[in-house]
Amino acid sequence: MIDDQNIEIVDSHHHFWDLDKNYYPFLSDKIDPDFFLGNYELIRQNYLPVDYEKDIKNHNVIGTIHCEAEWDRNDQVGETKWIENLAKRNKFPNAIIGHAWFHKKNSEKIIAEQASFDLVKSIRSKPSVKFSRNSTYYTLEGSMQDINWRNGLKLLEKYNLNYDLRVPSWHLEEAVDIVRLIPNTRIIINHSGFPWDRSAHGMEFWRKGMQTLSSEPNTYIKLSEFGVKGMKWSFNENSSIILELIDLFSPKRCMFASNFPVSKIKITFENLYNNYKKIVEKFSLDEKKRLFSETAIEVYNLDKSLLN
Repeated sequence: MIDDQNIEIVDSHHHFWDLDKNYYPFLSDKIDPDFFLGNYELIRQNYLPVDYEKDIKNHNVIGTIHCEAEWDRNDQVGETKWIENLAKRNKFPNAIIGHAWFHKKNSEKIIAEQASFDLVKSIRSKPSVKFSRNSTYYTLEGSMQDINWRNGLKLLEKYNLNYDLRVPSWHLEEAVDIVRLIPNTRIIINHSGFPWDRSAHGMEFWRKGMQTLSSEPNTYIKLSEFGVKGMKWSFNENSSIILELIDLFSPKRCMFASNFPVSKIKITFENLYNNYKKIVEKFSLDEKKRLFSETAIEVYNLDKSLLN
């Protein structure tokens, strides 16, 4: 029987970047003081397959999914081309989440071009959002209320692509309308819906959004990025969040992910996945396989030969 330490892992969300060759504004320009994890100087350096291999050395990672990393938006397909070349020369990644704006005049052209790559399985396009829960203003253009954005979103079904949804918790309930616009498209909620406010009131607000989204059959969730600005990674708090999400979505709609190297700001890969394994240690082997690999393989249509 497979023990927890050797369970096969598909890391469903991570990034690579080479700052010597490519341009990522948030990594290359002035530091953003409002970055959601705080000071991110630690990750403003190259992170390539050789670095990832060192981080995962004590875990049985059999496959990964690379998520767009805010590469220069003037060259949206450039990152995909670069990652594809990396994949040809390395074990990872095995799939790509590309980027395309939904509300631009050339949106369909970019989406079609992204879909032409065999490794591209999904699109992540961050809508315009409020800066904080109590903000009263945000830009309509590019938001989930923008008709052009919504029309672009609907193109994903045409090109057989998933949608990776990344919004803060105060936009989760609003996102339900978006989910219902594309019922035949798989929507993967990134980073557990960002439960940043760990107060009782904040968690209840997050929980309401999660409960509503989980009732939609085309939604899935990445159990990832539990870091909170100004706080250490908390096993007890994050364990409670993970177990609650698994209860809401079931293992068939949940997948663990590292969000490396971003999560490295708060925790090592070694400790992160050891924590994941400990949190679900009482689950059945079939449930663990779902959480650590099989859900990601199914949702992102990866080659099932990755599994032994």
